[in-house]
Order: sequence, then structure tokens, then C-alpha cells
Amino acid sequence: MMTDLNADTINALIYGDHGAPFEVLGPHQAGAKTVVVRALRPTARTLAIQVGQKPPADMTRLHDTGLFEITLPGSLEDFRYQLIEVDYNGSATTLDDPYAFPPVLSAFDIHLLGEGKHLRSYDCLGAHVREIDGVRGVHFAVWAPNARRISVVGHFNHWDARVHPMRQLGSSGIHEIFIPGLASGEIYKYDLRSHHLGYHAQKSDPYGFYAERRPNTASIVFDLEGYTWQDSTWMAQRAQQNPLTAPFSIYELHAGSWRRKADGTWLSYRELAHELVPYVRDMGYTHLELMPVAEHPFDGSWGYQVTGYYAPTSRYGNPHDFMYFVDYCHQHNIGVLLDWVPAHFPKDGFALSFFDGTHLYSHEDARRGEHPDWGTYIFNYGRNEVRNFLIANALFWLKVYHIDGLRVDAVSSMVYLDFSRKAGEWLPNQYGGNENLEAVSFLREMNEVVHQEAPGAITIAEESTAWPMVSRPTYVGGLGFTFKWNMGWMHDTLYYIKKDPVFRKWEHNKLTFSMMYAYTENFVLSLSHDEVVHLKGSLMTKAAGDWWQKLATMRLLYGYQYTHPGKKLNFMGQEIASWSEWSEARQLDWMLLELPTHHKFQHWVRDVNHFYLAQPALYEQDFDPAGFRWIEPNDAEQSVFSYIRFARDSSDFIVVVCNFTPIVREGYRIGVPQSGYYAEVMNSDSEYYGGSNTGNNGGVHSEPLSWHQYPQSLRLRLPPLSILLLRLSPQPPA
Repeated sequence: MMTDLNADTINALIYGDHGAPFEVLGPHQAGAKTVVVRALRPTARTLAIQVGQKPPADMTRLHDTGLFEITLPGSLEDFRYQLIEVDYNGSATTLDDPYAFPPVLSAFDIHLLGEGKHLRSYDCLGAHVREIDGVRGVHFAVWAPNARRISVVGHFNHWDARVHPMRQLGSSGIHEIFIPGLASGEIYKYDLRSHHLGYHAQKSDPYGFYAERRPNTASIVFDLEGYTWQDSTWMAQRAQQNPLTAPFSIYELHAGSWRRKADGTWLSYRELAHELVPYVRDMGYTHLELMPVAEHPFDGSWGYQVTGYYAPTSRYGNPHDFMYFVDYCHQHNIGVLLDWVPAHFPKDGFALSFFDGTHLYSHEDARRGEHPDWGTYIFNYGRNEVRNFLIANALFWLKVYHIDGLRVDAVSSMVYLDFSRKAGEWLPNQYGGNENLEAVSFLREMNEVVHQEAPGAITIAEESTAWPMVSRPTYVGGLGFTFKWNMGWMHDTLYYIKKDPVFRKWEHNKLTFSMMYAYTENFVLSLSHDEVVHLKGSLMTKAAGDWWQKLATMRLLYGYQYTHPGKKLNFMGQEIASWSEWSEARQLDWMLLELPTHHKFQHWVRDVNHFYLAQPALYEQDFDPAGFRWIEPNDAEQSVFSYIRFARDSSDFIVVVCNFTPIVREGYRIGVPQSGYYAEVMNSDSEYYGGSNTGNNGGVHSEPLSWHQYPQSLRLRLPPLSILLLRLSPQPPA
């Protein structure tokens, strides 16, 4: 054996521990007129090289593990070759040598990634099907600055880490390799050896576009190109829409438990599209909000413990199937929002956790880097590459999958360093405060980038504290979100309906208080999945009274929600008055619709939605005090609330009267701003919806009797546990 390689180099290669394989393998100029080519092919009995049209030349085996070498006349400038491998079964394969290809990532890409400013980092990192110098294959790139050696492993190389070690790109921490001959569908991981503590692990791809179905954890090469979108009209209209003045009625759902097949298995993304879209259109919702669909290993996490931030879960199909789902929604004028989880990530060893033998994506100090309640890691928002990973991920869903908005989970846990921590369990910021300045900076940057790069897309914060200006622009000191969930409204309202009606007069302020702060943020009134899990019971079980009173209270609750300023969100199953607490392990209790009570309740939710969409007074001025005026906020003794909602055209208004007791109130007088006939356009006590059919015979004429500081008044009959909506009409119906 004659070779210039020393024993240490050979040993590093054959034991899969060489950190700079491109310095040894592939073609190298050995002299002025000769080229030496080396290859490591453990499966080869013999290996030959063919340069251009010349006859193949046998390579010399340097080691029993399959290290080969040959020296040939030539120059690297025009040296093109292929390897011919004969395996131990006698089968011959012609292949292109991965170590003959130059780096793919440009210096500019590497610079932007290091600065944390590469808005399309997903185009650089991860696995991409490419053609280089006429050769098709897959380019792999991963950021792991503390790795001594990373190899791509998969079925294509028998999971042998010696075969495809990657090159390191200077001090960037990025490792890459182009492997010819690979295509979509290849299963792979990164086999990683760290500089630290001898750490060795096989990791899924942080930027992987597709993943094996749990319990398997490898990434899968997937070419995202090739899907033909049909939603150009929707996307153009979205870019022109002002979400603050548009109707938003959001149907939140979990894709795996909305409905299932007869055998109990999941619907695919495509099957879900065809069953779900007609339903939500009929029900009058404007948007779907999917609980997290990014890949996650544990069904019971509902998607909130993400291991594949760039991969829609394979439970329901592949990435093109999910594109089809979004596209189908858009073609039928339904927007799609995603729950997005940048607050934390799980400790599963195959994913981001301790990625390169260090806390690469999180803080090393547990006082900054771990959530004590959830057993997860917190992202290090101060690190450029981590910020880039998350901000590019937000854009990835909005641009590549045409998602219309992101509901950002657990914002409170991000902005407070002492979130759910006792004294001594957290570290203050540089000024001694409990604000996570790095997280605040990240959220502001994320929102700025989203609103600039994805026209018409929205962001919604789940933020449960009084942090100021969550939904105000960053240039005035806000966090920059479009909307914020109104957790205060939700808690107070549910607290109120749990009370026996006899005692509600003592809790009257629970419903009036929301208007004290209604315009401090752009609120979404959310009755989400969080209210029907963890032994909290369903909304039906929360409502006080017998079964009739519960159904009546729920009708009243929905009417109140849809007439209160703010956008609307309701979790699946609530529209059929589900009695059961939600579980991800089964579909909704659709059999309830066989009962007239539940079928009629569903009609109420449907009609309230459609009425809401048709009435600018209920959405145009959600965030302008001119859009709401109390008639009587102080009738605590009778637990009645009355108010008016106005459109931008102040002559277009809806009068709302809520009776939160099971008592019929005869001759209840309210003031109104104009004289005329007020049609009773919605009555939750209609027999059609399951009520007692108490009402006002279709409407009432105003009387010239000043009341509640208005020049005119109405004398109404208020049904029990009901909401009445009245609208000034030209004349009574014939």
C-alpha cells in the first residue's frame, strides 16, 4: 500500500471521526499534472473510476473497511469522473462522488445566517433536491458549531456514519454535503459527534420539511416544489384587507379529533379539507385555526411540544397534502391560521434538545433555559441563529404554505423571566427587572418581518397578563401583534355564567368591566380549547341550571360574544353544545345532533355567525369607542344588560338586550336613539333554536318617551336567559 495518508488520518476516516473529510476524500491535485482521488465505500468489494470517456481504472484498496485511492494524470480544472462500485453480491453501481462537488452555500448566505437576518434560511439549511453541474441529488446543510463531525445517514448508506461525513464551512458552524442520486422520499438523520464530553447522537433535521410518523423520528427528504396553487384571488384580496375592520369568526380545531373515519383512524389533510370546509362555510365561520400541526412525537401534547418546526405532521399526510388543505380552504373563502409555538421545545433527544452536545437552541442555565411547569427548554432569543430559525419559520408557514396568520402560544411565558418561578429560580435582566428583553426584541422583530413580508397576514398573541401594548405597533413601543386574546373577558364571562342566576346580581361587574379596557388592545374574544380540558369540563357543564337553562345560557353566551366588541374564536364541539370535555383521542360527539335540542342549538350558532357577517355594526368598529354605546349597564338587580353597536355609518346600528335570569321580564323599557319600528332580527329564545318562543311578535314601535338619555324608547318583553337583537327597519313586515 503506497499512499501519502498517515495512519491517524486513515483511522479517523474508517472510524467515522474525521472532521474535515473533504480535505482527504474526493479529487485533489497531487502534483502539477496528477490528481489523486480517494473514496470510502464500506459496501464495495472493488471500486473503479471512470474519467470522461476513458476506460474504467481500478482503485487501490487502502484498508479493509473500503478506503480506496488512485492517482491519475490530469488537472482539477477539467477533471470529471464517476465511481463504479461492485458490492459483495457482485452487483455493479455507477455513482457520482459527493466529495467531487464544491460548497453550495454562498458567502452571502453564510453571512446572513450568522447575522440572524436570512429571512429564507429554510432555502439554505435542511435537505433540498437540487441539480448541480447536471447531476441530480440532495444538498444537506445543518448548523451545529460545536460538532466535531456530522454525517448524513439513512437507508441509502445503511445508516453508516463513515460514508457521508459533511464539510464544515469555516467558522460559521454550518456543515454541508451534496449527495448525488438521492431524491424525495429518502429517510435520513444527522449522525453527530461533539467536541463536548464525547457526546454522540443521531438527530432529526431542524429544518426538515417532512418526518416519519411517530414513534419513528427520522426526517424525510421532500421537494416542496411541484404543487400548483389555485388561491391567487384569495391571496390578492387578503393583501388588501384591513383585518381590524373585517369580520373574524374563527373555528379552532384539532385536526386529529374533529372527525374520524369509521374505523377510528384519522382523516388525511385532503379528506379533512373536503369534509371540514363545507361544514365551516355552512356554519358561517370566516377562518379556521389549527392547533399546532408542526411535527410532534406525543399525541397528548396536542402539538404544543414541537420537534419539527418546518414539517407539517405526517399523521395526516405529506407537505403537498397540507398545501392542498390550505389551498382548498382559500378557494372556498376560508382563512387558515396556525398555532405557533416559539416559547419552548421538548427535551426529546432526537430533536433540538442538546443538539450539538451543548444547549445550542436554549440557555445553558436552567434559570433561563427551562420551563419548570412544562419540562421543556426555552429558546435562546438572544442568539442570532436561533432568532433566525424562528423568524424564518414564521415566514415559512406564511409564504410557503400560504397560511393567513399565526396565533403565538404562551407569550406571557416568553416576556417574563420569572414566569411561574419562585424567588431564586430566575435571573433578572441587566437592569434588575423581570422582563425578558431578548424575547421582547425577538417578538417585535418577528411581527415587523411578518407584516412587511407577508401582506395581509395577521399575528395573534396568547398573552394572559396586563403587559402593555401587545397589539400596538413597534414604532410606538408595542410588541407589534395584530390581535391579542382577551383572557380577562373569557375568565370573567365564564365565572359569571357559572353563578346561579339568583346570585348574578352580585357579580354584575364581571360583564361590565370588559368595556373599561376594551380599546386598550385589539382583542379576540376566545372560548378556546383551554377552557374544555384538564378536568375543566365542557362549556355546557359550566353553565348554571338544569339542562334547559344550560342550553339557553349557552345560546345567550354566544349571542353576547358576537355582539361584544372584538373578533371571535370558538373551539370545535362548542357549536353542538358538547357535554363532554374534549379529548384528542376521539372525535367529537356528533351523535348529539340526532337530538332536537342540540340540532337546534347548532342552528343558533350558524345563524348568529351569518348574521354577524352581514352586519357591519358588529365588526367595523370593534376597536373604536364609536362602535359601542351602553343603553343600561347598571341593571344589576335584574341582571339585564343593554347596549348598541354602530357601523362606521352611525345610522346603521344594532340594539342588544341580554337577560341573564330565567325570568320573563314584561314591559322592560330601554332608550333608543331614533324613532321608528325596531325589528326583532334575532331572538335566542325562538322555538326554532330550542327556546320557549317568548318575544315581541317580530318587533316593536318606539315611543316618544325619553329613557336612558335617549329621546325614544322601546317597551320589550324579555325572554328568559336570552339575547334580543333589534334593528331599525323602514316598516313592519306585512
